[in-house]
Amino acid sequence: MTMTLQRDEARRIAIRAQRLDADRLDADRPQALVPLVEQLTFVQLDPTAAIAPSADLIAYTRLGSAYRPEHLQRATEQDRLLYEVKAMDDPLTPPFAMVRAASDLPLHLERMSHWPDSVPAWAQWLQANDAFRGDVLARLRAEGPLLSKDIPDTASVPWVSTGWTHNQNVTRLLELLQGRGEVAVAGRIGRQRTWDVAERVYPAGLEAVPEAEAKRLRDQRRLRALGIARPVQVGDAGEPARVEGSDLEWRVDPDAVGAAFAGRTALLSPFDRLIHDRVRTQELFGFEYLLEMYKPAAKRRWGYFALPILHGDRLIGKLDAAADRKAGLLRVNAVHEDEPFAAAERDAVDAEIAALAAWLGLDVAR
Repeated sequence: MTMTLQRDEARRIAIRAQRLDADRLDADRPQALVPLVEQLTFVQLDPTAAIAPSADLIAYTRLGSAYRPEHLQRATEQDRLLYEVKAMDDPLTPPFAMVRAASDLPLHLERMSHWPDSVPAWAQWLQANDAFRGDVLARLRAEGPLLSKDIPDTASVPWVSTGWTHNQNVTRLLELLQGRGEVAVAGRIGRQRTWDVAERVYPAGLEAVPEAEAKRLRDQRRLRALGIARPVQVGDAGEPARVEGSDLEWRVDPDAVGAAFAGRTALLSPFDRLIHDRVRTQELFGFEYLLEMYKPAAKRRWGYFALPILHGDRLIGKLDAAADRKAGLLRVNAVHEDEPFAAAERDAVDAEIAALAAWLGLDVAR
């Protein structure tokens, strides 16, 4: 039986699932980050720091000012409770870097063992460079962790691409071997990844969940993290649903339907999973958004790294701001109101801007 949802209920399901309602995790200790990542299934990494790196913004909006960027570094590089990967399993998004919970690794291991059989060109390139693979693994076992620039390029067949990865043989091999579970990101030096053999990074003794069961569980967990999603993202997980005013098919987490909702105001990363699926964002929130950092300045409507503004169960505007760390200022260039803000909305947004600046250790300059 297909469930019918009012649009405001669908929005609230999505917001609660992403931990953007009033119920926050305890952020008084670094370990609070790990259960958050387990709930969200991953946190996207992006180095753009116009305000703060995306992973830190995403964690801050859920955990509050007690969260510090060093919590992420500690969880990945010391405690090994999180691991970094360049994921290639989102049907809507090109490959991107993320952190996942190490406790989720068993759900990915069997699929990783066959990577990249589903992309014949990549599999053929790996096969043609089997000796190169052996050289890299031997070097890492002997000397790792290493930066990619410290690993000799002994490729027999160069990587061919029309993009920036053309002839980036070592980096492409490392990422493909990461996808296979043979190497792993051990840490970072600045923005550069260090690499090591996977057995020195991932927890020992993990047993792979058979892929058929693992896929079912991944779909369920992805739906729990999204609350409501299109089938292309979550398969048959949850229950079928219709949303008032939408002609699309949806799947909903039945445990999320009808729960109490207490909204708040939040300034979201452009890579936040609440808004990453632009189709869902338009259908449920009626919200138009595009990250404009790659556009010429004269063609931007909202700004280089505009933050979507969540208020209650609505997305109401975009914040165009940038951190000027040398001057000690969070420079607010504009607050774009999709519709004119009521006084309470304006006060709430101003309070969030002030809180964000305080977390960054900056003063607000308008």
